[in-house]
Amino acid sequence: MHHSLEYYKNKVVLITGAAGFVGSHLTDKVLSLGATVIGVDNFITGNSANLAQHWDAAAKKSLTEGFRFIAADVNQPPLEYLPADITIDCIFHFASPASPPRYQEHPVETYLVNSWGTHQLLDYLRHHNPTGRFIYAGTSEAYGDPQVHPQVETYWGNVNPNGPRSCYDESKRLGESICGVHTRDFDIDTRIVRIFNTYGPRMDLYDGRVIPNLVLKALQNQPMAIYGDGRQTRSYCFVSDLVEGVLRLGGSDQTKGETVNIGNPGEFTILQTAELIQQVLGSKQEKPDIVFEPLPKDDPLKRQPDITKAQLLLDWQPTVDFKAGLEPTIAFFRTQP
Repeated sequence: MHHSLEYYKNKVVLITGAAGFVGSHLTDKVLSLGATVIGVDNFITGNSANLAQHWDAAAKKSLTEGFRFIAADVNQPPLEYLPADITIDCIFHFASPASPPRYQEHPVETYLVNSWGTHQLLDYLRHHNPTGRFIYAGTSEAYGDPQVHPQVETYWGNVNPNGPRSCYDESKRLGESICGVHTRDFDIDTRIVRIFNTYGPRMDLYDGRVIPNLVLKALQNQPMAIYGDGRQTRSYCFVSDLVEGVLRLGGSDQTKGETVNIGNPGEFTILQTAELIQQVLGSKQEKPDIVFEPLPKDDPLKRQPDITKAQLLLDWQPTVDFKAGLEPTIAFFRTQP
């Protein structure tokens, strides 16, 4: 175990978006490190099945010692849903729809949770535990359709402030600003993780992102849709690698106020992605055709993290190879209705 993970032992950790894809994996890992976890989710895009091993939703009781779940919207003041008798040591703010179809379906909730929700949680920390840590789920979308490649944390990005994706991109960027204000002006310990494309079990098969989209079509024996010419690139990070990087960022004593890319620098075109998925699926009847469709507006053409900072500050780099990660991911998708 990396030494920075010892920070979590006996801490009280609040995870917003705990029933989400990444939030639920984060919950598993933080509990395993000996922390008490309070998970909060309003289920706009979260799924209670992601927490089934810790929480009996029907009986509304915890199955895992040290875990408490609260169904709530984190845009309200935390005192309205958090127990008054506890001190939160660390907040992971991971509540937000994260795939374009989902955040375009819920644009207001999306821009509020990343901006006002971020402010509410930081204000709570400032008044109730000013020495607590706040880890904000930023995104590679902060770089927009980047003109710098690979993307380094000092790059300011190229985002359309009023495009169809801006409810997410710009509110995530505003959330970063709010973190910066709280660190500079109120001396609150904030850390921003810019998350690049992540995949793995518990991803929503219907969320419209590249990997679930291609797998869904393949499992339905329908042609895989490739937008544009398929030469645009993505870099995919397996969820266990991402969680390890996020927790090292939160657990380190050296990263107050830092913004760090966490992602896998292995770059694949969308066409290569589809071909790898076909390889993992294997059998002939599941090898669908590929069809080409027009590229959606503001869809980034290149996405690849520069992870030099994560390597230097956190001694972190991804360990799971793309094909190796696709196997359990596709196995999970096969279990979905």
